[in-house]
Amino acid sequence: MRVPLILFPAFVVAAEAQELYLTTTGYSARPQCTESSALTPHYRFQPFSYTLNETVRYATSVPSPTTTRTYAPAYTEAVKHLTTSWSTTTWGSWIPGQTEISATDSQDPYGQAAWSSMWQQADLHNYTTTGIFSTTVSPTAVPSSELVLPPRDYFGPTDCYNFPKDFIFGVAGSAAQIEGAVALDGRGPSLLEKLVPDNKPKDFVTNENYFLYKQDIQRLAAMGVEYYSFTIPWTRILPFALPGTPVNQQAIDHYDDLIDTVLDAGMTPVVTMLHFDSPLLFVAGDNITRHADIGYNNAGYQNETFVDAFVNYGKILLSHYADRVPIWVTFNEPLLYAFNFKGVDHVVKAHAQVYRFYHEELKATGQLGIKFNDNFGVPKDPKNSSHVLAADRFQEMQLGIFANPIFLGKQYPESVLNTLPGAKPLSKSELKYINHTSDFFGIDPYTATVVSPASEGIKACTADSSSANPLFPYCVNQETKNVYGWNIGYRSESYVYITPTYFREYLYYLWNTFRHPILVSEFGFPVAAEAEAEELSDQLFDSPRSVYYLSFMSEILKSIYEDGVHVMGALAWSFVDNWEFGDYAQQFGIQTVNRTTQERHYKKSFFDLVDFVKTRQPRKD
Repeated sequence: MRVPLILFPAFVVAAEAQELYLTTTGYSARPQCTESSALTPHYRFQPFSYTLNETVRYATSVPSPTTTRTYAPAYTEAVKHLTTSWSTTTWGSWIPGQTEISATDSQDPYGQAAWSSMWQQADLHNYTTTGIFSTTVSPTAVPSSELVLPPRDYFGPTDCYNFPKDFIFGVAGSAAQIEGAVALDGRGPSLLEKLVPDNKPKDFVTNENYFLYKQDIQRLAAMGVEYYSFTIPWTRILPFALPGTPVNQQAIDHYDDLIDTVLDAGMTPVVTMLHFDSPLLFVAGDNITRHADIGYNNAGYQNETFVDAFVNYGKILLSHYADRVPIWVTFNEPLLYAFNFKGVDHVVKAHAQVYRFYHEELKATGQLGIKFNDNFGVPKDPKNSSHVLAADRFQEMQLGIFANPIFLGKQYPESVLNTLPGAKPLSKSELKYINHTSDFFGIDPYTATVVSPASEGIKACTADSSSANPLFPYCVNQETKNVYGWNIGYRSESYVYITPTYFREYLYYLWNTFRHPILVSEFGFPVAAEAEAEELSDQLFDSPRSVYYLSFMSEILKSIYEDGVHVMGALAWSFVDNWEFGDYAQQFGIQTVNRTTQERHYKKSFFDLVDFVKTRQPRKD
């Protein structure tokens, strides 16, 4: 297939298989010049006076809601659709050397003593509950002085499109990376407390959003953000994880209030059920190992009890909150924590069950989907058919492994069935049940990856499943330089490069391959060495991040209007600098955080991103 030559005047498109690739033919032409630009200059002297080069503009807060919408039955009705009953209870907080001694209910399999014992077995090193806050903080109004828009950059997007009326724009964060309070108010231990090495920062305190959520939501609303995407930790709702175990009433009440706070601020909540923080119960006693740069081979998804347990957890969330939350995500980036066949198979089947419960039993009218990670694989040499096939394989093993059955009702890709140990095809009845069990295609397309075959060839590589082969199971090389040796874009503090044209190409691929509306559920850019800046003002003036966001958003508009791609929305990652799984130096946030005071400050990119969207809203007439 071919795309009209609309990406850039100086680019041509070469199409092979299902991908589209760009090859450069020279410098881009200048914008159309007016006749006056060709006139001979006329030099002259004139009186000088200082001019006001800066116009003060303020961010516009989200208006208060005037109506309340519901998307599913309220809890009292929704709970009637559940087949597993549970009791609700509360637990205290785990303080090393104290809580486990004071607990006196040792005969209760789910009492305080049993709950504390889970934390003892987790054997956390350097654990502390010492944060600044111990109760929910009441919000304060954001001063107008903090809402003054920064100076504009000299160059900016030149598109002439408006976003569709139903376009979703907002920001995102995940509980494990911002909440802290990990062993407080009944939360059980998760995978992430054990995954990060002891010499790296832990998730014990992070941004203390568990206590500061009202203030964080107030700050987002003041900037005019309309959608807030967050996650609910499984281990807060069900500390013992399994069906039939008690539900934590404190957690139910906490997220009930969080959702109401979002709605009261005039925003719309988007909720993800599982964002890497699966209960430690599923991997207790096992080694958690990372396979090269692919994912974690033992993160609980392959546990035989996982599917039933996740479906039970999902039903509890939906029965309590689906009436007020219109957009749901079951799994965040499951590839990173399910890269073995059993784990993948469990994710696909668990997701399908939750989807059918949501639409067929609750009769909910919102949307429920799943979101994936995949740095778009582009062939190093698009004229080389082996490179194109390598890119196709890369996409199949990253996306097709989940998306084929869920979105198309198609079998797992042959590349998966022929490579992953233990892989077996889905039956016809399973494919029928799983088919079309997502309302949107969620994708976290941070950047692109240059792909070429393994030096020994893909076939030879797939025959060698030993851990000594770092390219198995993809069996392709992944690089960040193009065929001419140039980086594919401007480099960040981490793996992210600014790759807007590949991003647009990627949207085209996703829409035409999986044929569902696309939600850009995360995208963001950690500016190189931003954490090392000595002056706060230097951290806040983050022009590279603005370039990233505005170029990606501009490509979304072109994708919608010029390529006919249904992009339903975009959620910026992250609304605040957070805990990047053992690292605070990779600052993805559009707000800073003072780790001593927990004070937040807006960055320039936050203003630029919101301003970009607000100035491209559809006209009211």
